[in-house]
Amino acid sequence: MKKHLFNTLATLTALSTAFYPVLSYTRTLDPQFACKSNAHTFIAGLINDGSIDRNPTHVEANSVNAFRPEQGSDLTAFGFHVHAVFGYEHNDAVFKQGGGEALAGSLYGAVVSAPTEEVEARARKAGSDAVVQEVLPLVLTAIVCNKP
Repeated sequence: MKKHLFNTLATLTALSTAFYPVLSYTRTLDPQFACKSNAHTFIAGLINDGSIDRNPTHVEANSVNAFRPEQGSDLTAFGFHVHAVFGYEHNDAVFKQGGGEALAGSLYGAVVSAPTEEVEARARKAGSDAVVQEVLPLVLTAIVCNKP
């Protein structure tokens, strides 16, 4: 009986270790912050690979949609943990409309856990043209690509 229990536990441990990369994975968003893409491609790609929920957690009046990463998907940007991604593209069904006047072009980005200066330094070192904006001093910073 003890041998059977030990074998079962050993098998379960081996299987859980083998499947760990499938259940929890890191995906870097660095290439998207060369700002050569658009909001549709950025957000739809993350929805399609299961990195974010297809339903936004918040829609701004200007129709910018915010999405949370799915549990188990560890999104990063320039080495920093991503708390949320956001985007909007005019006349695109992927995005819900807000109550105000919608943006005319395409905008996408991510909110990361890090001070603005550190994010800015890593983004520039990586050759990114993204705008880096403080969201919450010393805690949260937004990385934004905007195409009017």
